Amino acid sequence: MAHGHRPARPVRSPGVRLLWTGAEAAVTLGLVLLLLVVHQLWWTNREAKAGAERQVRSLEREWGQPQKQGQEPSSGGESTPAGGADDDPAVGGTGSTGGTRAEPQSRTAVAPRPNWDQAYAILSIPRLGLRAPVAQGVSKPNVLNHGYVGHYPGTAQPGRAGNFALAGHRNTHGEPFRYINRLRRGDTLTVETKSATYTYVVDRTLGQTAPSDGGVIDPVPRSRVVPSAGYREPGYYITLTTCTPEYTSKYRLVVWGKLSSMRPR
Repeated sequence: MAHGHRPARPVRSPGVRLLWTGAEAAVTLGLVLLLLVVHQLWWTNREAKAGAERQVRSLEREWGQPQKQGQEPSSGGESTPAGGADDDPAVGGTGSTGGTRAEPQSRTAVAPRPNWDQAYAILSIPRLGLRAPVAQGVSKPNVLNHGYVGHYPGTAQPGRAGNFALAGHRNTHGEPFRYINRLRRGDTLTVETKSATYTYVVDRTLGQTAPSDGGVIDPVPRSRVVPSAGYREPGYYITLTTCTPEYTSKYRLVVWGKLSSMRPR
């Protein structure tokens, strides 16, 4: 009885084998890159946002006065830039949240200096539905990559004269500042600390400047790249900085506000 024989495999030339190996390597590399993108754009966001939310709740429990996301401080009571985010009427006028006139000499509820990388405040931006912890410093691994907003060392603390300057990621790692380009003049920002809640009102924006434009976080914030952008008089300022355009770190986007009122806890 005749037995069947398996057909012999065709012998590939060295050139074909090289092309085949290259194609397999390209597919493998593509899958690895896809997984990295998924990890960077989805997983890091998920983890950082969850961690930041836990930190906000922890601060609220510590202070004993939790507020819901986006909630404005109630009226009443006494009223009293750019390194990069990936490395971010004169005060004394009537407060916008219903408090009384905010005079510098009445600002007594000021939090003590925080420890490095420690979350010590909560930034709320009602227009964006944002409520994020603020930590001392702008270190990527220790602050920004945790979904926190970072406070630039050497700038003023909340409620103090000067410039309370903050940085945050625009994309990945919780991306708390992704939509600050949507802020408009008159929008409110609140900064809660253990001792007080400070309300700032958005006043000006700078759509694009160089990462080295450190003037935007000066005590009197003013761009050194776009001289017409910023201020000339001392005051009580807040500055938000982040990268722009999205998914790049080529430039910095800046939002400035002025202190409107202070409500002690």
